[in-house]
Parts: sequence; C-alpha cells; structure tokens
Amino acid sequence: MMNLPGRRVVLVLGVAALARPARAAGQGGLERLTEATRALPEISFNTAEGLTRGPSAFRGRALLINLWATWCPPCVAEMPSLDRTAAALAGEGFLVLPLSSDRGGAAQVQAFYTRTAVTHLPVLLDPRGVAARVLGARGLPTTIIVNRVGEEVARLEGEAVWDSPAMLAALRRLTGPRT
Repeated sequence: MMNLPGRRVVLVLGVAALARPARAAGQGGLERLTEATRALPEISFNTAEGLTRGPSAFRGRALLINLWATWCPPCVAEMPSLDRTAAALAGEGFLVLPLSSDRGGAAQVQAFYTRTAVTHLPVLLDPRGVAARVLGARGLPTTIIVNRVGEEVARLEGEAVWDSPAMLAALRRLTGPRT
C-alpha cells in the first residue's frame, strides 16, 4: 500500500462528513438553532393555486418557514418530521410554510408529497429563490421561526428533527402562547 497524503486527507474528511449527520440526527438539530429577534423582511411566495402570499398574511400565528427543494437530500430527509410538526402544532395557531425552490412547480411538489405520504403541509413555491435570498439563506434547508407578531426569533441551517419533544418545546417557547 502506498502512503499518499492526499488520500489520507480525503479519507479523514470522508469519515468526518459521515459522522456529522449521525450527530445531528442524534441531537435533533436543536443545538444548531440560533436564537435572535429581528424584523422579518417582506417576502412573497406562491400557493399551488397561483396566489401570491407572504408571512404578513398570517399575522397572529406562529410560523416555521422552511426553505427546501425536492432535489436536496437533507430537505427530503426532514420533510416527514416537518409534516408531523405541522399536525402536532396545528391546533395551537402554528403554521409550517415549506417554500419549495423547485422549478417544476406545484405538480412536482405535490408528486413528492404523494410519494412520501406528506399530508399536512401546503404546496408553496419560491422557484426563483427570491424569498431565500431576501431571508439571507446560505443553503438548503434553512428554517426561519417567526413569532406571533411577525418577528424572526430563530433560524436553523441544515436538517433537523422538528417533531422531537425538545424541538416542539423550543418552538412553543420561541413563538409564545396563542392569543
């Protein structure tokens, strides 16, 4: 066997990359939730019916805005968890808004939802990534937590287990009680 330093580096990086998802999955991503209250910039997105909406249309409700795409493996991995979160928090005035950057439109997202048994999430579209840019997303998935007065209170970059008891408690704490 030849001693090639370049290969050792690649192997070490490969092992580190494999270890990271296991760590994130084990802790659910809560350790990467960055809390900071700031004004939420005005963004818009489209519904499956072609209507334009923005977070201000949901004032008084807590929001979890998830920027994602069907071609993004970590996004796909967290979708079932987001679906369960939407179901768990629906009665508390809490909405999960998954903004898809897929260019295939509503049909592509709906086909993904059908294939993966996602039933509690709306089909919302940001095909040009304008909302993602305005929100300052550095990659997908990025999730923005918005309190009931319309302020961003936290964000998380990367995949998370949104329906873990600890994460649900953090979402409730961050967004405040239903008024």
